[in-house]
Amino acid sequence: MNMSCGGALLHQLKAYGVDIVFGIPGVHTLEFYREIESAGVRHIGVRHEQGAGFMADGYARVSGKPGTCLLITGPGVTNAATPIGEAFSDSVPVLVLSSVNASGDLGMGRGALHEITDQEAVARPLTAFTATVYQPDQAPQLLSRAFAHFASRRPRPVHIQIPLDVMQLPAASVLPQTAMPSRPAPSKAEIKAAAEMIRAAKRPLILAGGGTVDAGHFVQELAEKLAAPVVTTIAGKGILDERHPLSLGGWLQRAPARTYMAECDLVLILGSELSGADLFMWDEQSNVYEQALGDHFEGSGRLTVKGKYIRVDIDAHAVTRDYNVDLAIASDSAEMLMGLLEELGDDEERPRAIVEAEIAEVRSAVRAGMSPLERKQVAVIDALRDALPDDGFVFSDMTQIAYTANTFFEARCPRAWLHPVGFGTLGYALPAAIGGQLAAPDRPGVVLIGDGGLLFTVQELATAAELRQPLAIVLWNNDALAEIEDSMTRLGVPHVSVRPENPDYLMLAKAFNCHAHRAESLED
Repeated sequence: MNMSCGGALLHQLKAYGVDIVFGIPGVHTLEFYREIESAGVRHIGVRHEQGAGFMADGYARVSGKPGTCLLITGPGVTNAATPIGEAFSDSVPVLVLSSVNASGDLGMGRGALHEITDQEAVARPLTAFTATVYQPDQAPQLLSRAFAHFASRRPRPVHIQIPLDVMQLPAASVLPQTAMPSRPAPSKAEIKAAAEMIRAAKRPLILAGGGTVDAGHFVQELAEKLAAPVVTTIAGKGILDERHPLSLGGWLQRAPARTYMAECDLVLILGSELSGADLFMWDEQSNVYEQALGDHFEGSGRLTVKGKYIRVDIDAHAVTRDYNVDLAIASDSAEMLMGLLEELGDDEERPRAIVEAEIAEVRSAVRAGMSPLERKQVAVIDALRDALPDDGFVFSDMTQIAYTANTFFEARCPRAWLHPVGFGTLGYALPAAIGGQLAAPDRPGVVLIGDGGLLFTVQELATAAELRQPLAIVLWNNDALAEIEDSMTRLGVPHVSVRPENPDYLMLAKAFNCHAHRAESLED
């Protein structure tokens, strides 16, 4: 028990199963590092705190466990604000531990090193909650609160900060509370009501989001019982193997899929907030995603069906937001699916031949509607798919080829296609993939990134090289911010700063001790 509050925190993390943390040691976090080796926690040193946040995010997306980063006061927290925001937007469990100035300095504005007069205010809009440890006995309590949140609620980031003076005080306890609450489940009445609506439906469809990422086997079982097509959000890609004859893949943004969905008489929406980014519609005439500059729920940005909605989400706010639903159930999707399968257990499995033929037609129509640029991109995407085993994962960035791949990359399992959907962060893919590779070292990993995005976080190539990671970084280099340039053209805006001068990326990669090659063909 001869530990400081900051040192004991690492043993407390280990008790919750945290085995890796990401960060950069600083004078304001040294007390965290005093016990890190004895706690058996591995530290991954990054080149920028933004990288630490993205790596924690990538680790969480691949492993399903919370990712953790250690940050210094002030610039460490603000440098990581972007990845914390990305994790918040995409419902990723990330634990952010930081120092903060001494308790007697908080809010005083004395100009202390790294001072932010209200650091909690910085973190508050980016996290499920932010809290300060004012006494050593609060540290294990706040950790228990954080992991209880991750276990039972919509998994968004949590920030806990410890003042420098409190960090050095003797620890009150080493072991935290480890009993965790379960996720919310539906009532029997809600399950029966949903089953009655499903039995009455002639053309049901399942829309599965990121909240069902660990319930894919239940989704498949229900889809096959009901002969129901399954369409996913981007975060849900691979919940049902996209080779399955009932899969409509991540095709929410394509007109043939939306037209088909509109004719369904019941849509079961599982674990999705139906975000604006998921519902952009691809315009085949202008080759752009239609999105309103104001309310993104106007026009093409809104899901429309002739039938009824059942909406299930762990977030009670999400189940009634933006849509008039016929049945709203605040529940974990897996719990709801298990209840439904039990309730429908004696029902006969519906014939699938007609539905599967309709889905095949939709697939053909979507591919027929590709633009010339998309055809070029899809050739690369298909080559990438052919090179990867079924469980290989791809972290993609905000780049045109990734937007195309959100539809056309064939995800064969969950946690295989990983894209920064909501916050839409340039530079996400490289550091996130480093975290993902650490979470699953036996799964081949790929980074699909554009030339503009790579320069945001290129310094983390040094981290990947230092770790000797077998990451394949595929750079889509069009020497432009092409998506922005295309939008400027469409809106009659002058082309400003969308053709920056790029470095020689092969030389840059070699400078970071990476292997580098320019692919001259699809086979290459």
